[in-house]
Amino acid sequence: MTSQKFTPEEALAFHLEPTPGKLAVVATVPMATQRDLSLAYSPGVAEPCKRIAEAPETAYDYTAKGNLVAVISNGTAVLGLGNLGALASKPVMEGKAVLFKRFADINSIDIELDTEDPDAFCNAVKLMGPSFGGINLEDIKAPECFIIEQRLKEEMDIPVFHDDQHGTAVICAAGLINALHIAGKKLEDCRVVANGAGAAGIACVELLKAMGARPENVILCDSNGVIYQGRKEGMNQWKSAHAVKTDLRTLEEAMAGADVFLGVSVKGAVTPQMVESMADSPIIFAMANPDPEITPEEARAVRPDAIVATGRSDYPNQVNNVLGFPYLFRGALDIHARAINDEMKIACARALAELAREDVPDEVAIAYGKKLSFGRDYIIPTPFDPRLIHRIPPAVAKAGMDTGVARRPIVDMEAYELSLKQRMDPTASILHGIHARARKAQARMIFAEGDDPRVLRAAVAYQRQGFGRALVVGREADVKGKLEAAGLGDAVRELEVVNAANTRYLETYKDFLYRRLQRRGFDQQDVHRLAARDRHVFSALMLAHGHGDALVTGATRKSAHVLGLINHVFDATAEAGAVGVTAVLHQGRIVLIADTLVHEWPDEEDLANIAERAAEVARMLGLEPRVAFVSFSTFGYPVSERAEKMHLAPEVLDRRGVNFEYEGEMTVDVALNPAIQARYPFQRLSGPANILVVPARHSASISTKLMQEMAGATLVGPILAGVEKSIQICSNAQTANDILNMALLAACKAR
Repeated sequence: MTSQKFTPEEALAFHLEPTPGKLAVVATVPMATQRDLSLAYSPGVAEPCKRIAEAPETAYDYTAKGNLVAVISNGTAVLGLGNLGALASKPVMEGKAVLFKRFADINSIDIELDTEDPDAFCNAVKLMGPSFGGINLEDIKAPECFIIEQRLKEEMDIPVFHDDQHGTAVICAAGLINALHIAGKKLEDCRVVANGAGAAGIACVELLKAMGARPENVILCDSNGVIYQGRKEGMNQWKSAHAVKTDLRTLEEAMAGADVFLGVSVKGAVTPQMVESMADSPIIFAMANPDPEITPEEARAVRPDAIVATGRSDYPNQVNNVLGFPYLFRGALDIHARAINDEMKIACARALAELAREDVPDEVAIAYGKKLSFGRDYIIPTPFDPRLIHRIPPAVAKAGMDTGVARRPIVDMEAYELSLKQRMDPTASILHGIHARARKAQARMIFAEGDDPRVLRAAVAYQRQGFGRALVVGREADVKGKLEAAGLGDAVRELEVVNAANTRYLETYKDFLYRRLQRRGFDQQDVHRLAARDRHVFSALMLAHGHGDALVTGATRKSAHVLGLINHVFDATAEAGAVGVTAVLHQGRIVLIADTLVHEWPDEEDLANIAERAAEVARMLGLEPRVAFVSFSTFGYPVSERAEKMHLAPEVLDRRGVNFEYEGEMTVDVALNPAIQARYPFQRLSGPANILVVPARHSASISTKLMQEMAGATLVGPILAGVEKSIQICSNAQTANDILNMALLAACKAR
């Protein structure tokens, strides 16, 4: 999906920690009591078994079949690595299953079949058919992939889809629809040249012909040149089906005068001279991975009028399969489809093309750090567009219903679209937005605790993934030793290690600090010890003097202690307006809790300030703030003097005239549960709150840590807001990835 840089050690650690692999099984029903177990298994399970035996279609009602896809491979064409075998393909198949869940809320399980015999493979998959609502074939080499898919489609009554073929074809078709629109051309009139006659190349050609391209105008090439009628060398039945009557023999000859080039071949297959020979407003989809047949820069150097797409995320117009297969299967599963046919694929392509022509939502612009609008550099939607989940599956489902492959047609399409919107997980797009804005900021990030291996791994990841320059505070020998112990010895030359002994600014730092602290009981010797020996203070002094753009610290000490040290350099106090906000991410929901760091026992004015700061953080994360002042009472009952400030805080915001929703006081269930919220029709929130302002720091700490330990929630923060410079304080239990996320928040200027 992307071209991120990371070391082999980082990749291995990701798949090893916190538990091996990327998948788990979670029960969707209660499993706490003997009655629960009796209903889940014997004897209660007998009832749905008997019902399904009588009416097989009810398996979609009583089991997980209707939202379960198998990702199946034999490992004969793993990514660009070749035939690694079934077992070595498992990490890829687990990854594909994760993508199904992330983008379309489809449960998926990976299955690796240890055979290269198409008959044995097909028999195994067919026998497993009753378990699943659909089959996604993956990483099977050609020509066996054609044989396997065709046979399974004929013999099974559920969708069978080889994504390496059709996924690329669908997204390619979507981009081509819009590229032709911009170029003022019609598909039926265009000369199309495709280079690469493997699974994806042949699928692209077949889909374009199904959409109206004239067969005589489509020239398919492979490593031996043009596939023409009468050619003998390197042919098979799938290539022969697309052989044309022509005198052209080479890719170079075929490109002359062509309107469209589709490449699923190898780096460098296309030269600038070939592009120069193409027709006006040439359309070039150079989709070879990891490097395209020709780069956009090379193509546009000779043809500024070219519209260019690639398979890479670091160029505009990425042809990314994740835009297709999750939503194709979502639509197919929701009509209990017998197959995914050409009409459904074309409907997916057209819906994607239409979506790219519409105004792009603000959250997408925030995520990508720029405003996107339909044109030569934006012909395909981005993978993190939140509209995909509720725009593409309905188009696919409708095409399936219209062509008779639906077992259970959707009656109320409007209600269906609403249900799809509710499946959207906002947390991933929020984190993606943080990553995109951090990469754009290119902040010089100060990592204060260079003596901690987690911090060093985060610093290396920050720099290698292109977010900016990592400045590590520590002793060179310590940093080198710990990097080598972590398998990152080659990073020693990349990181800039800073300390009091090697900086020329130490006296400047001490003078600054003495002016701040001389009337707070600190003498010059105290100041020297702080500036020269405490890396939290030294790092803060670096930041104060512009020798870094942002600071992440706190991984080795208690956050309250670190905040106290930071206060020697900055005014990160309640009186100065500082606030700590923790994001709680759990089961597709995100809730901000404040204050989790600064205010010990805030009054109503403080609570109003906390709400305003938390609203700023919410908007930075791409959320529209809805604040609830939470307590153990709801709108005055039960009466308690300790809840009075939670009742008064909204009145303070009334007077201030803030521009976000807020309400209180209320219990947490009223704030978060729409059904309970509806019992209070007078309340002002338009939906569940996404910011909870709590009565005191201790209640905030209890709430967040309870969610983390009992519910397995992910915590991001506390995010320090309201401080002059961008500083983020980690907790000392955070992993290297958590520390990296805090650094990215600091880079986004989350203050």
